[in-house]
Amino acid sequence: MLSLSFAHKKFNLRKMSNSNYKLTEVDGDLFNAPSTHSLAHCVAADLGMNAGIAVKFKPLYGQVDQLKSQGVKTGGVAVLNDNKRFIYYLVTKDKNLDKPTYESLKNSLYAMRDHMITNHVQNLAMPHIGCGIDGLEWEKVSAELERVFANVNVHLVVYNFVPK
Repeated sequence: MLSLSFAHKKFNLRKMSNSNYKLTEVDGDLFNAPSTHSLAHCVAADLGMNAGIAVKFKPLYGQVDQLKSQGVKTGGVAVLNDNKRFIYYLVTKDKNLDKPTYESLKNSLYAMRDHMITNHVQNLAMPHIGCGIDGLEWEKVSAELERVFANVNVHLVVYNFVPK
């Protein structure tokens, strides 16, 4: 485990990488990620965003009508453009109270990956997607991230929220 001091905060890092893909875990607040990093999180197709980290995305980035107009179904990704970065809404379930499957998450990740490649996105910050209230296991999710992004030049930064 490596330690890094960033903006006077100490982060513990865990790195898994090959020549193109790199995943780094840091302790901190996702919403303090550099503006050079696009952001990703999981939502339901109904875009209720009434629980989990989605509750913070909704007031920060808004544009729920814009997201709904994209008509994204489970297994897809809705996207907002936020200045020079993208905000990715991985649609991993139909309704807010449903639970995602690893298959729906995988399909959403591939949809996001394709958008990232097309738009030259090389830095992405996210929470432990699908692992909070959605109940997926991080070991399985991180293995899926590695499969999806294995041959992509991308740095994924996963934020472990640590309450103050």
